[in-house]
Amino acid sequence: MKKSWVIFLCLLMSLTLVLSACGGGGDAAEPSKEPAQEQQGNEPEKKDDGEKASEPEESGFVNEGIVKASDPGKSPATATSRTDTLIIGMQAPAGIFHPLYAETTYDNYVVNTLFKSMLEVQKDGTYAPVLAEKYEVSPDNLTHTYKLKEGLKFSDGSPLTAEDVAFTITVLHDKSYDGPSDILRDAKIKGGKEYFDGKATSIEGIKIIDPLTIEFTTIEPSALAQSAIGAAGILSKAYYGKDYKQGNLSYMNDLFTKPLGNGPYKLDKFQAGQDVSFVANENYFKGAPKIPKLIYKFTTEETNAQLLQTGETDMDFISANLDNFELLQSMGFLDVSLFPTNGYGYIAFNHNRAKFQDVKVRQALAIGLDREQIVEAVYQGYAEVINVPQSKLSWAYTDEVNKYEFDLEKAKQLLEEAGWKVGADGIREKDGEKFKINFAATSPNVVNDAIIPVAQANYKELGIEFVAEQMDFNAVIEKRKKGDFDMLFMAWALGPDPQGAQNIFTTGGSQNEIGYSNKKVDELFEKGGKTLDVEERKGIYKELYQEINEDMPYIFMYQRRDMWGNNARFTGLDMTPYRNFSYGVDSLSIN
Repeated sequence: MKKSWVIFLCLLMSLTLVLSACGGGGDAAEPSKEPAQEQQGNEPEKKDDGEKASEPEESGFVNEGIVKASDPGKSPATATSRTDTLIIGMQAPAGIFHPLYAETTYDNYVVNTLFKSMLEVQKDGTYAPVLAEKYEVSPDNLTHTYKLKEGLKFSDGSPLTAEDVAFTITVLHDKSYDGPSDILRDAKIKGGKEYFDGKATSIEGIKIIDPLTIEFTTIEPSALAQSAIGAAGILSKAYYGKDYKQGNLSYMNDLFTKPLGNGPYKLDKFQAGQDVSFVANENYFKGAPKIPKLIYKFTTEETNAQLLQTGETDMDFISANLDNFELLQSMGFLDVSLFPTNGYGYIAFNHNRAKFQDVKVRQALAIGLDREQIVEAVYQGYAEVINVPQSKLSWAYTDEVNKYEFDLEKAKQLLEEAGWKVGADGIREKDGEKFKINFAATSPNVVNDAIIPVAQANYKELGIEFVAEQMDFNAVIEKRKKGDFDMLFMAWALGPDPQGAQNIFTTGGSQNEIGYSNKKVDELFEKGGKTLDVEERKGIYKELYQEINEDMPYIFMYQRRDMWGNNARFTGLDMTPYRNFSYGVDSLSIN
């Protein structure tokens, strides 16, 4: 296809330039864990809610807004014949359909379809009541009170009450809980640590006022208490708690693919490697959605555009670059949505490996990798290189940091200073160890396809051997969890509040699987989470990002654009950088 050929030519020319200039080969490093870890905000996408859709410039270059279908009548019969079913393409999830355990973006798409919470993120990154009728915080910011709507039910028809909310938040405090959330650090509920330690059989700061009202008292103000408590998908105590004994949540694993939710759809069938099928939930508090059947069909970078074109899918995420934009636009029957991703791509170091524990080595690997070349080859103007773990949309973002521009000579100097000397075979070594990097790469993945040859060329020039092992996404996730890698590329999806990243970067954080530790980073996250004053927090996060930028836990790669193509036969999409499509599937309808 045109896209593949152009990217191949870009990479071929890039590699030729690197080889002719440097005379060598090289090394480098994503998770599209555009994971369920949420944080950030600014510049919302223009949507189909009365806002003006984008018109292509004469040059044809558009990188933000909605470009409407030029001829909806071209929709293939395969799609238009499905009058009661919508099929959305996406990368395969891991099959963890549980709101407290789901970690990847794709598992969370499923979770958001099945479960709702008391509060939910909105288009502008703020939170608003969904299952809650009212939400109040006391003047001292220590007491959070939620009043639920009347008549809420789970999909089996059983009532949803404050007891279920209390059970959900209690589970997050159990010592055996091993999911991505860290409620102790995020919410700081009174008595939570005692429950975690097994010194109490209930949590003092959780108080059920009546069947529809629940109160949470924290030991100190916490910037993340609202989202940690209010945005947690609510579990049925009768279903998920019938086998619960404090200190043993192992049985939860057996329920990952047998969810009982309260959202707009119910799980019908999960076929690993193929699709997830849903049917409308007649007990949903807003009433059953207008589209009776929903399918998430698993696609890849190699198949997603083709399946849209043939009508086998109605919507999919397509890597944003000029070739892909022109391809989607040429089909005529697709609306194309473009907006800044609330997240970033990065290359992680395994900080448990001795060679990555020297900051000069990490900085050398960043300076010695031509990030601009990689990002331009993949995204063709639809992404920008970044240098901090924050979206440029966020109020907390700062650009007052080291830019780590590509400089092979400076990278060599840093490696020399770190004690890595070039051996007779041209490979650097220190204390008898050759500098070799084992790179775990998700495949198929266009970013890894760009990173590998450029990294091999750049790093070879530095005297480093770079070996890439390509495997599917979930295999890389497993390697990451086990620490069985040197470097890997992935991406984080962020939420509205920058404090959410504490679980990634603080010592022992629940999502800090790379072993990173920095006392100053820990202290700044602690400080940033204790105040709700935005102006005060801006200064704290500026200092935090400057420290992270210097200490280099990752090689920060880019913030890109999200691009979705959807068949104009359905309407009701409501996406922005803060709010993905899965939150609003109950508003979709087929024309």
